[in-house]
Amino acid sequence: PDGYLYEKQAILEYILHQKTEIAKKMKAYEKQKQALKSNNQLESKSEERQKVERFKTSENSIVSKPINPFTSGQKKDGQVSSSGEPVSAGPATTSSQNLPSFWIPSLTPEAKPAVLKKPSKAVLCPMSGRPIKMNDLIPVRFTPLDPSLDRVALLNRQERYVCAVTRDALGNSIPCAVLRPSGTVVTQECVEKLIKKDMIDPVSGDKLTDKDIIPLQRGGTGFAGSGVDLRAKEARPVMQA
Repeated sequence: PDGYLYEKQAILEYILHQKTEIAKKMKAYEKQKQALKSNNQLESKSEERQKVERFKTSENSIVSKPINPFTSGQKKDGQVSSSGEPVSAGPATTSSQNLPSFWIPSLTPEAKPAVLKKPSKAVLCPMSGRPIKMNDLIPVRFTPLDPSLDRVALLNRQERYVCAVTRDALGNSIPCAVLRPSGTVVTQECVEKLIKKDMIDPVSGDKLTDKDIIPLQRGGTGFAGSGVDLRAKEARPVMQA
């Protein structure tokens, strides 16, 4: 519908591939959603447990604890108990286990888990970026200059296709349009001078509307005056030899 011309097999494979990728992204998003939900539940339970523990400690601090006359106080690391046995704490954790890795981006102190956004289910056109469906694709039929030539002989000619109405040669520098009912390619000059007077498809005879006349997008050439408006959208550094 936007006037971009694709090979049929290539665009169908692209649509199927994009649908597969969207399904994978949606599955990863649902998995992340469940994980966040379970984490929130665990956090809420831990907060409730901490409240209960704080309440217990506050209640126990009201009642004075009896003093055991047989203990001389708290035992510290490296001290000997009253029975003569050495007292030691648990195994100390090495500092290397807690140090961050600055050479791995995912292990830096500022690194945070990537939060996935909900992917869109619409397949976007690779050129225009607008949603595209298989039902929106229109078969395009070019009129060859000489129908008697085979494909190899046609490729060797400089002028291969002509307008279906005026028989003018088609080229990259000539604006063309596709008629939706029949899929034939005509020149834009033919559309302006002949077809728009009656708004009837000259090949199929169907009534035309403005949406049925689709201008074909032209590719850029090596010349500045190729008719395509090319503009730089982003400035990037360039290597110099």
